[in-house]
Amino acid sequence: MSVRRFVGANSRDVMRQVREALGDDALIVANRRTEGGVEILAMADEAVDHFEPSPPSPPPSSPTSEVAFPARDSDPLQEMSERLLREMQEMRELLSQRQSTTDAPTSAAADDSYSRLRQQLLSVGFSQELSEEVLAELPTSLAQPEADSALVMEWLRGQLMARLPVLKEETGFFDQAGIVALVGPTGVGKTTTTAKLAARFVMRHGTRPVALVTTDSFRIGAHEQLRIYARLLDTPMYALDAEQPIDELVGRLQGKQWVIIDTVGMSQRDQRVIEQIAHLQGGQTSVRLVLLLNAASQPETLEEVVLRYRQAARAAGAEINDCIITKQDEAGRLAPVLDIVMRHGLRVLFGSYGQRVPEDMAVADPAALINQALSTPLGQERDSAAAGRPPGAHSVSLPRWSRDVLGQGRRLSSVLTRLRERIVGFSALESVWDIASLPGVLHDKRLDALLASEPCAGKGLGMAWYPRRNERGCDWSMPDIGLDVDGGLLALTSLQHRQPAGWQSRLLRQGESMGAAVHLLPALPDPATLAWLEAQHLTWVTLVAASQRVYCQGERYALRQLFTDSPLTHHTDLRFRGQTMQLWHTHMAVEDAAGTSLLAWYGEVRDPENSKCIARRYWLTPARLGVDVRSLLVIQLQSEGVSSLTKRAWQQLKASDDGEVSTEIRLLMASGIAAVAVHLDVANDAAAIALRSDLLRLLGTTRKRRDTAMLGALVHAFMARDAIRQLSSVSREGLV
Repeated sequence: MSVRRFVGANSRDVMRQVREALGDDALIVANRRTEGGVEILAMADEAVDHFEPSPPSPPPSSPTSEVAFPARDSDPLQEMSERLLREMQEMRELLSQRQSTTDAPTSAAADDSYSRLRQQLLSVGFSQELSEEVLAELPTSLAQPEADSALVMEWLRGQLMARLPVLKEETGFFDQAGIVALVGPTGVGKTTTTAKLAARFVMRHGTRPVALVTTDSFRIGAHEQLRIYARLLDTPMYALDAEQPIDELVGRLQGKQWVIIDTVGMSQRDQRVIEQIAHLQGGQTSVRLVLLLNAASQPETLEEVVLRYRQAARAAGAEINDCIITKQDEAGRLAPVLDIVMRHGLRVLFGSYGQRVPEDMAVADPAALINQALSTPLGQERDSAAAGRPPGAHSVSLPRWSRDVLGQGRRLSSVLTRLRERIVGFSALESVWDIASLPGVLHDKRLDALLASEPCAGKGLGMAWYPRRNERGCDWSMPDIGLDVDGGLLALTSLQHRQPAGWQSRLLRQGESMGAAVHLLPALPDPATLAWLEAQHLTWVTLVAASQRVYCQGERYALRQLFTDSPLTHHTDLRFRGQTMQLWHTHMAVEDAAGTSLLAWYGEVRDPENSKCIARRYWLTPARLGVDVRSLLVIQLQSEGVSSLTKRAWQQLKASDDGEVSTEIRLLMASGIAAVAVHLDVANDAAAIALRSDLLRLLGTTRKRRDTAMLGALVHAFMARDAIRQLSSVSREGLV
């Protein structure tokens, strides 16, 4: 169908002709006024894609044709309309091509794990901000389309659980004496939650130490509701007036150990929220604030509640770090409230899901909460589209730069929390860093107290001992490192100069006080110590020199001679000096000069890509243990890398503290970070892989050697932790 021409006396008349001929969807290509009225060129909309322009006019045959009036086909209006239509066709084709190009990768990407997980997180109600933050850490092996969906979901749950701080156990809340105030908007369930908490406390400690307090003088019958609960629990109830100082109330409580305050419910937009929290914090008595969040509220409302109440707390010189999720049974989906809790770094104490006191409340369980959130069938896109906003958008939010900093703070808090849970002694290592920030006159005293209260250097499997000499180029000797039950290195090392003299005394001390049963020795001990180890039936491995003499079939050999022609037939994968290597080894039955049955070992650390020998080692082990000690050979080899990393960390710390930190503290800090770096470098479980990825992402740079990269990331994490603590700008729960 081509362009048609319509002429009428006026615009109304000509448009009537167009509608009658082409319908209401006709496309007006051009129009102009003529002596006879109005002329319009139009065509049906669906004919644009099938439009064929008029053939060009033949060239003029004479000067006669040049002066003649132009033919109809060469009408300027007609030519312009055809040109516009051609451009319209080209534009449609271009848009069609771009759409097909865009759709192809989208449909393909929809098949990979990243896209599926992102879609799932958004659909259940997690924000776009948190979803992208979580999925940025998706391992490459799990991002492939063929990745096992069960493993992918397990990884996702683990990532979300790691970002959800919770109360570890109920005793941590109820066994701390003090005053707790529940704050939050109206109707969030503060009075019922007050009764539930009081009932749980009474069940643990009885009625005598507890008291209930209300500040709600606005709602009719508010006092009576709490008084009924108090009567049922057989606990006293007090009313705190708006002008009454909190210290005056404390004086009336007659030594109650645990006091819970049911505050007035106020909208987050009510300016009196600041006055209320300032009133609670106005005396000499410290009041712990707990924010109640209604799981059934809209995400925008929850976001505003957290922001406004935290602002009010800061204005009063207080903090809100804890929350209780209420009305879980009324919420269509749980992800929005969990999303806000994670993004703002709040710790969830309890979850409330009904009116029964105290049954309908439980300590927050990360696995259960995340599973419930992910299994919600409702979709956020549908709700967001209905509200006219993109998925994950919130009407009230922090500035972009603040969200970025909070995101870094959440990642740092998550990393530190998982390090505490994974590595024995990590909390003690953090305490060493805390001592380093104190005045120098306090260092020795505080360190003595810490080491006396934290004898974790050998807790678990045993000890990796280091040579009794100063490290090359250093004025300190490498501390010894404890091993956990899986052979992983502990974070709090053992300073050599604080140990008794003599191998037997040191081994005896570790065995009696800390239960160390495995000893990885840097050199062959004296015969008396060796005899003692055998008499105690302890497990031991010792490095020896190639020139070490042993007896084999009655003949005396140096180990180098003994293994000259021995083929290396067995190999084990390991991490050595930050790289993936293989330990090729063999062994032989021998005896020492005293006739003790031993196994002599020879091993070569080889590059698996080119079989190049990187290092050679010789060991002696008890014959009674057989070949089961092979795993200990690997552990000892991997622990060798701690020395070089400790030197690197020592230099970084010394440059940063300007020599104001004592040698002992700096050495514990450096060796502890190095031990943690090696612990994470050699581990290959899923949790360790995720933790490594998160740590390296904190550093923001990549290095060839993973162990040095881990060391740099840990130093960065500790320094960031200290800076944040000093500024007091991030939740104390995750970082202190």
